Amino acid sequence: MNPLLEAALRARRNAFAPHSGFLVGAALEDGAGTIHTGCNIENATFGLTLCAERVAVFKAVSEGVRGFRRIAVAADTATLTPPCGACRQILWEFCGNIEITLVNPRGRQETMRLQDLFPRPFDANFLG
Repeated sequence: MNPLLEAALRARRNAFAPHSGFLVGAALEDGAGTIHTGCNIENATFGLTLCAERVAVFKAVSEGVRGFRRIAVAADTATLTPPCGACRQILWEFCGNIEITLVNPRGRQETMRLQDLFPRPFDANFLG
């Protein structure tokens, strides 16, 4: 299996999801080929929960990384799980029309561009 997908599946095992039991991992590859991982981290109020994709982006950005190639998102669902709306917005702003691969632990996978999931994004172009 591809190292990016393996990293997302490994990151999934670190998820902190005591309320939903829904474990998600993400692995984000930067322009130099370094992989930055994230997992979902729940909070009892749910609104303060962070998704795996945002954790991976924020970790990389906090280390000074600015250019990204692709991301893998891993969840244990039969129907592959795409990023939520908030994650799509963050991915668009920080990564642009990045390649996204969805994967589950049974090896099912699908690859697309963010634009396919987020056809009319809001970004800084609208701010004038």
